[in-house]
Parts: sequence; structure tokens; C-alpha cells
Amino acid sequence: MSTKEQGDAAEDQALRHLRAQGLRLVARNYRTPGRGGGEIDLVMREPDGTLVFVEVRKRGSARYGGAAGSIGWQKQRRIVFAAQHYLLRLGRMPPCRFDVISIEGAGIQWMRGAFDAG
Repeated sequence: MSTKEQGDAAEDQALRHLRAQGLRLVARNYRTPGRGGGEIDLVMREPDGTLVFVEVRKRGSARYGGAAGSIGWQKQRRIVFAAQHYLLRLGRMPPCRFDVISIEGAGIQWMRGAFDAG
């Protein structure tokens, strides 16, 4: 399985998990135009209207910081940039947050509010 196929499978697993928790898919693999922008794996909406920008990470094990540990400040800034771009296109500012879905081996962990835009 290619790296892209593994990433797509991880996103599918994360999407199933979030839908089972009552979230609705708004967008998948949202990318900003141009070079050096960012990407958001999943944009979801909570039942209360909160917009959730989700980064999905998969690792075979927790070694070297694991899946969640692989999201450094540079990656966070690119996700925040993409979210800001998405919100500008939306034309309004709903409540929102940044979550991470971490998949290691057979386990899945949902970290709500994993980082902020500040």
C-alpha cells in the first residue's frame, strides 16, 4: 500500500470515528491555493455548529513521539493558515477548534482542542 493509500485509509477511519460521535463532514482535504499553503484533512461540524478542523496522523507505533508528536509548530501554523483561508471564503466566523486524530497500530485517539490559532 502506498503512503497516499495509507493516509487515505487513516482519514477514512478517522471520518468513521467522528461520524459515529455525531459530527458531520463539511470538507475533506481542503487546500489553500498556491505554493507554501496548508491543508486540512477533515473539516467537520459538531451538532452545536462548531466547525472542527481535523488533522489525522497515523504511525505504526508510539516510538519517536508517536502520531500526535509528529505535529510540530510549523505544521500547526500551516493548518491554522488553511483554516483562516477557509473561514474567509465562508464569509462568517462560527465557533471553531483544531482537533487531532491519532492512529497508532489498532488504536485511535481523538484529541479535542489539540492546539489553538494563537
